Amino acid sequence: MAIRAVVFDIGGVLEITPDLGVDRQWETRLGLPAGQMAERMHDVWLGGSLGTITLEDVHQAITDRLGLDERQLAAFMADMWREYLGTANTELIEYARGLRPRYRTGILSNSFVGAREREQAAYGFEDAGNEIRAGASRPAQPARGRPARAASSRRTGNCRHPAAIHSLRPAQAARRRW
Repeated sequence: MAIRAVVFDIGGVLEITPDLGVDRQWETRLGLPAGQMAERMHDVWLGGSLGTITLEDVHQAITDRLGLDERQLAAFMADMWREYLGTANTELIEYARGLRPRYRTGILSNSFVGAREREQAAYGFEDAGNEIRAGASRPAQPARGRPARAASSRRTGNCRHPAAIHSLRPAQAARRRW
């Protein structure tokens, strides 16, 4: 069976996302013990990963739970987005773009609330594929089978997922807060 579609994951594949230690830096800055950021914010990071809360809800929770003022919130979010977005895997992004129109391409992501616009502005993913935002960890939105159906006009289409090599992380909440 011929390959007709290729689906790429964003986090850790199209974006290179090392841990920059943002949590620890802010814990130190705020005088919090190690691990306190994750403890205080766990449900917020989870809600943002699942899409059950808005970015405004995230900002309010950060302000309330960490005691940040408006300036500190802006600095904190800038650091968090820098870590979350990482850097572009330019070689792989260009490869994905080069597959079109010969192959149908798609992008699978479990992006945190508010990330889609930042990812597009930073890396132009929409030019690399027909975006698929169906996170495996999101309620009532199972991702299994959807990439192949979305990327191929026929249900019997064959789809290879290069992110499987990189161990696709549904919400990536364990490794990254979001």
